[in-house]
Amino acid sequence: MTNLPSAPVQSAADGGPLGAPRLGQVHVGDCLDVMRRMPADSVDLIVTSPPYADARKHTYGGIAPDDYVAWFTERADEMLRILKPTGSFVLNIKEKAVDGERHTYVLELILALKKETGFRWVEEYIWHKTTAAPGKWKYRFRDSWERILHFSKTKDVKMRQDAVRVPIGDWTAARLSNMSANDRARQESATNSGVGRRIAAWEGKRTVYPSNVLHKSPICHNTGHSAAFPEWLPEFFINLFTDEGDVVLDPFAGSGTTFRVASQLQRIPIAIELNHEYVTEVNYGDEQIKLDF
Repeated sequence: MTNLPSAPVQSAADGGPLGAPRLGQVHVGDCLDVMRRMPADSVDLIVTSPPYADARKHTYGGIAPDDYVAWFTERADEMLRILKPTGSFVLNIKEKAVDGERHTYVLELILALKKETGFRWVEEYIWHKTTAAPGKWKYRFRDSWERILHFSKTKDVKMRQDAVRVPIGDWTAARLSNMSANDRARQESATNSGVGRRIAAWEGKRTVYPSNVLHKSPICHNTGHSAAFPEWLPEFFINLFTDEGDVVLDPFAGSGTTFRVASQLQRIPIAIELNHEYVTEVNYGDEQIKLDF
């Protein structure tokens, strides 16, 4: 694990340029103000989960669903500017129900990020919450999935797919033990879709690439925040989109999960958090960070 500097916190009120990102840098303030002072093309990965519409009002004031797109895209303009041409922006977000129906602010945000801000919408991952909390609602069932959206600045995206391979599963031992001639030949789809498969391609494999449906628990072990990231989430995308020594930013850092995981993976973490209490009370690294203002 990387040891973090003992006093890496800077307040957005300090003024002056922030300069190049450095290891263990935590900024307290509105991410819009802080990112405006960061150099262009300086961040390899932005991975974050902002406050959802009307959520966490006691902490962040709450952004009304109808105002959310304008609020977020102003910040997204800076995210695009500071992202490297090979970088990625990973956004975990979820719609909410308003007056008995799902609000469209997330769909509108996706379109705005692409058509107005200029991001490329590369992929959408579905986070299936394997241990979603039970509940009963009049017109819907319990909420057990969230969107994780992957955007990029250019076509030239750094992606390390081999770094996130998963075990193939025990099913292969029985299925591949007695293959037929058909299993060893590519079988084309009967619908003429152009999609085919060859069972023998699984032979000898221990791991495979994951799908874009991530079956993971929402359980978090870092307390002190009302909407903390589970550690697997930033870990998966940090491994997928960065190398050691790359810069990873969370502009809505909250309890600091992305910051800590990035540090543990030998990346250069940067955190921006509006509420200074989370920076002072939540462990951002090997030892607790204290503000110097």
